[in-house]
Amino acid sequence: MSDEIFRTVAGDSEEILEEKRSEFIAAVRRVSTEEEAMAFVKERKKMHPDARHTVFAYLLRKGAARYSDDSEPQGTAGMPTLEAIRRAGVEDVVVVTTRYFGGILLGAGGLTRAYAGAAHLALEAAGVAEYVPFGYYSLDMTYPDHQKVMPELARLGVRERGIDFADRVRMEVGLPAEMGEQLCKRLVELTAGRCVPQQVGIGMDLK
Repeated sequence: MSDEIFRTVAGDSEEILEEKRSEFIAAVRRVSTEEEAMAFVKERKKMHPDARHTVFAYLLRKGAARYSDDSEPQGTAGMPTLEAIRRAGVEDVVVVTTRYFGGILLGAGGLTRAYAGAAHLALEAAGVAEYVPFGYYSLDMTYPDHQKVMPELARLGVRERGIDFADRVRMEVGLPAEMGEQLCKRLVELTAGRCVPQQVGIGMDLK
């Protein structure tokens, strides 16, 4: 797992761009594998069986990038779509653009602008989510110590992942990895060493 911050789309979106009677329907989805990306392409083709072209491009965090012009002139559809993804600065995303031909030829330049424009609209509508490295910790403490540390957990922006109230309070929490040392230090100070956070995992989570 890379420990670098990465940006992806915040959600699905669909936008329509019309150019000289042709309709370009661009749809965006977050994916993590090539199989998921291609499954979305198939889904969009099934939704629009009468469309003239179904163009796609995807870019994955692990480096895989692929695109298809789907019988449009080479370089006028898939590559502009992929470049729109790159300009948006996002990864783990697929854009599929369905074109209904309006009867007027757009030319290479017109097609390039239309596909890039449709992808840009859909990516903008999808929004951006930024993920950062997270550390996950287990906390084991008395009830009085739990009351002491709760305000500090809130101040640090710690996210609660689970809690169990039994003879003691046991919690699992997460926070940006760069703040893990600060969390451990403050909880040890507040509880006079009675609660020492134990790291139980690492991952990526929304900033």
